[in-house]
Amino acid sequence: MAVGADPQAVPAGVRVPSARAAGLAELVIVVDAHERYGYDFADKPVTTVRRGLSCGDYGLFIDGRLVAAVERKSLPDLVASLLDGTLKYQLTELAALPRAAVVVEDRYSEIFTLVHARPAVVADGLAELQVGFPNVAIVFCQTRRLAQEYTYRYLAAAHTWVADSSDTATVFGADVTLAVAPDQPEPNTTEIRAWARSIGLPVSDRGRLRPAIRQAWHDAHRSSAE
Repeated sequence: MAVGADPQAVPAGVRVPSARAAGLAELVIVVDAHERYGYDFADKPVTTVRRGLSCGDYGLFIDGRLVAAVERKSLPDLVASLLDGTLKYQLTELAALPRAAVVVEDRYSEIFTLVHARPAVVADGLAELQVGFPNVAIVFCQTRRLAQEYTYRYLAAAHTWVADSSDTATVFGADVTLAVAPDQPEPNTTEIRAWARSIGLPVSDRGRLRPAIRQAWHDAHRSSAE
């Protein structure tokens, strides 16, 4: 996002529609209690409720169960969480839900203007995560206002999807899938290399990682999870 740009603005010539998403007269969106400066959906038929979410920043509950969630990211937050491995864990948790997405409040092209992180490393890391978690879309929405719009319409669509489903088991699956995330996937070499550099560990630009570096990654993330 350009320096000084209004994050609430929309690009010139773009009009955010006023029509209700999925025709819903009202949508209840749960905002995670830890979400700071969250979306207010002020111009939408939305009621927000703040409480803790197991994953994501904005959630849709049906019959007391979390059906869909959206994780919000600024570009700096996206890059930082990618490089320190946090993003992979967040995607792992989101992937356990029937529907989930990540919205980025910036343009994809801004990745290639990064100064404090290598653009190629970030681009490769995001591509690898999207391939690894194909059911969790990572959507670049250009501005905060458009990211809020996407979040509203995504959760409304998820609400309609559940309402239209004749097989509740197909939507929810086994209850355990909503409560327990799958085993954490093994980190890739690009991710561990970027993490090692971010904390000052010496690491080669290419080739196999030293076992000590890989073990350091596991030790650090095991301790943070406890």
